[in-house]
Amino acid sequence: MHLHHQQKTLHVPRQGADKSSHVWQDPAPLSHPAGLPTLELSPAFRCSNLFRILVFGFWFCFLPAPGQVKLSTRELPPLPDELGVAGAFAGVSGDALLVAGGANFPGRPPWDGGQKKWHDEIYVLPRNATNWLTGFKLPHPLAYGVSVPYDGGVLCLGGSDAERHYREVFLLRWRAGRVLIETNFPPLPHPLANACGTICVGGVILAGGEAAPGATRALNEAWRLNPAATDAAWERLPDLPGPGRSLALAATYGSSVYILGGVSLFAGPDDKPTRRYLTDVYLLTSHGLAWQRQKALPYPRAAAPGPAPQIGNGWVVLLGGDDGSRYNFQPAAEHPGFLAGLLLWHPGRALFRAGGVLTAARVTTPAVVWGNEIVIPSGETRPGVRSPAVTAYRLETP
Repeated sequence: MHLHHQQKTLHVPRQGADKSSHVWQDPAPLSHPAGLPTLELSPAFRCSNLFRILVFGFWFCFLPAPGQVKLSTRELPPLPDELGVAGAFAGVSGDALLVAGGANFPGRPPWDGGQKKWHDEIYVLPRNATNWLTGFKLPHPLAYGVSVPYDGGVLCLGGSDAERHYREVFLLRWRAGRVLIETNFPPLPHPLANACGTICVGGVILAGGEAAPGATRALNEAWRLNPAATDAAWERLPDLPGPGRSLALAATYGSSVYILGGVSLFAGPDDKPTRRYLTDVYLLTSHGLAWQRQKALPYPRAAAPGPAPQIGNGWVVLLGGDDGSRYNFQPAAEHPGFLAGLLLWHPGRALFRAGGVLTAARVTTPAVVWGNEIVIPSGETRPGVRSPAVTAYRLETP
């Protein structure tokens, strides 16, 4: 299936100066070291947080270390929106950080009846600036799409607002004090939000997501687009094995593309979407003809900042995420937050390793590589709560 496009560029002048129930999946199967006794554990204990911690730590004792990882942190100026946003598009253009769209709960939090609001603001932070430039707008409010770096700009794909999901694909570019919105890209094959994506040698890869608000089934579709082609068109790739998935994580490793974790959806007793958190990992073969299952994550991970960036010596870093252990936590106002631990992953050696702790865990936001730093712009600190903080991390391996 191929879908083609028409060309259009917009110039944006500066204006002014669910509830679900958690279904736990056991940690990924671990090999049993020779010579150690086998223990029979009760299902209740195997699903406990203590068991997960013990297994995770025990397993890592048998992995070769990547060497000492040096983690340094600095805070950039916070977003002008004092609440912060989740689901924004973000990236770098013209050596400036762009953050566009997103959603939050102004007025009241969701557990007090607050309503989510989608935004159309575009914020620009030139390098070394102490304040964000404001007054730029998307054509309409939009959030929960995919953003990846492309051709010196930020390629934005899909997304949603309060009423529907979108097919649009556009590039944000910062040039001469203006935000340019280039729309000379074919639209997505159908409306899509909460997907994951990455850029690779063959173009842009998108996987999973949901076709409409309130979906009780996630998609397992995968698509590829080479935006540089004269006859650029979306190409349907083989479907991901297993259940459809939303909020998964995509990663590029050399010329390979991986999809990790996420959540599958199904209708609960009240016909509302229910999540099942996933640990499976898949590699797209070099010719895009099939997905190959890889060693699973040591625990579920969804909505982590992505695409997952490389940090050197063959290691990829997974920056926190949601493991589902606190899903539907009550009382909601006292939710303790998401995973703050860094997980280092070496796809070539199929290894996972703990890599330190983030200063603050935030999900449903991109991971933006800016120079030699990874920037986490705003995002969700716990369900319904955002942060305006913009944090830059530098991770180094010897």
